[in-house]
Amino acid sequence: MKFDPIYPYFPAPRSVSLAELKYTDAVLKSIRDAVGMRMDILMGTHGQLNTHGAIRFARMMEPYEPLWFEEPVPLENKIEMARVASSTTIPIATGERLTTKWEFQQVLENQAAQIIQVNLGLNGILESRKIAAMAEAHYAQIAPWMYCGPVSGAASIQVSTCSPNFLIQEGIEDWGGFSADILKEGVRWESGYIIPSDKPGLGVEPDERVLAKHPPHDMSSERVRSGLRNRGDTAAAIAKYV
Repeated sequence: MKFDPIYPYFPAPRSVSLAELKYTDAVLKSIRDAVGMRMDILMGTHGQLNTHGAIRFARMMEPYEPLWFEEPVPLENKIEMARVASSTTIPIATGERLTTKWEFQQVLENQAAQIIQVNLGLNGILESRKIAAMAEAHYAQIAPWMYCGPVSGAASIQVSTCSPNFLIQEGIEDWGGFSADILKEGVRWESGYIIPSDKPGLGVEPDERVLAKHPPHDMSSERVRSGLRNRGDTAAAIAKYV
């Protein structure tokens, strides 16, 4: 189970208040009381904390044994992320917004993270496989990130299957709903495990009839312009808050 209890995302980076720490502590305690150690907890923060805030937050989480602490500080500063990593027993995870093996090299050389969330939708299959091998050489594991749809997800499964340092494959719930509808045959999912396809290529085939019903947005349409206006209002509100 992966979630982020630290809102809002902006301003960032920032510290966390005692009230936020108490709230998160109560959430984690409730989960552990309900499921014991039968389920891993993944803290999926989004770089909204500063260094001392992230260290303080991590120490509060340690008794609940999270599987990872994701992107505790803004990802552009690998040195500060390494400071967080060296200050907690919780493995640090990062990578969904990193591009090319060179950025991942900086993460690994600085020991800023032990879990690499390579994004195949951003880096592609060959580059991601190189990144996985680099991580293996540093005794780091990979947990491919998946938020670019089921085709990118299917590619992630291929890399996961052939990587000795594979830890866990992220997905959206059980890969059902629209993610399954746009494929002729969805990703197989049984008791929390993905069953890799033995079909050619990525193992999935898009359903062109379903895709035709959901064309790319026409940026000139009133619906899209309205959405952009709404996002502009949100950005203005954030700027005012900052």
